[in-house]
Amino acid sequence: MQLLLKATATLLVLAAPGIAGEYNPIREIGDAAPAWTKLPGTDGKTHSLSDLKDKDVVVVVFTCNSCPYAVDYEDRLVAFHKKYASRNVAVIAINVNKVPEDALPAMKKRAKEKAFPFAYLFDESQKIAKDYGALFTPEFFVLNKQRKIVYMGSMDNNPDVKKVSKLYLNDAVEATLAGKKVTTDETIAFGCKVRFERKRRKRKKTKKKK
Repeated sequence: MQLLLKATATLLVLAAPGIAGEYNPIREIGDAAPAWTKLPGTDGKTHSLSDLKDKDVVVVVFTCNSCPYAVDYEDRLVAFHKKYASRNVAVIAINVNKVPEDALPAMKKRAKEKAFPFAYLFDESQKIAKDYGALFTPEFFVLNKQRKIVYMGSMDNNPDVKKVSKLYLNDAVEATLAGKKVTTDETIAFGCKVRFERKRRKRKKTKKKK
């Protein structure tokens, strides 16, 4: 686990030398949460952040079907949703990977198999993950009533559920519901790298000598 966290931290530094947060390359705690609009979900509907205006807290998790870490966290995420749904907390899962096993049809199949009680959305443009500075699956963000980011990072401190000793996501949501400052507001996310499409650089045309 220590090696995984060290490798993740190194990757974050290399990927983003101008880090905004402690570990996030784009966002800082207190930033306004980027909004998504009309993203297709596994329920056959489209979803926007504005649909959740009545929720006191919104938890956004970037995840996918193909990452073993994301799969390992599915049951924990379902349990989390069941615990907080009655307390006016929304859980939104977003996938931006574009490989076949993460495409919307595969997402629908996975959501049905696991009986996901939360919205599972797909962003083909990958823009929303980039806007949040999400680099891994799973990676979590907690938004307060004003839709400011009050926590970002991992759900807990160990991918092995038997070794978990700190529940970062739960603690952040509890503090936010109570109107208190989140004590640990940023942690290192660990998991698989988000599969962002790489744009090839166009070669400059060289002028032919006369």
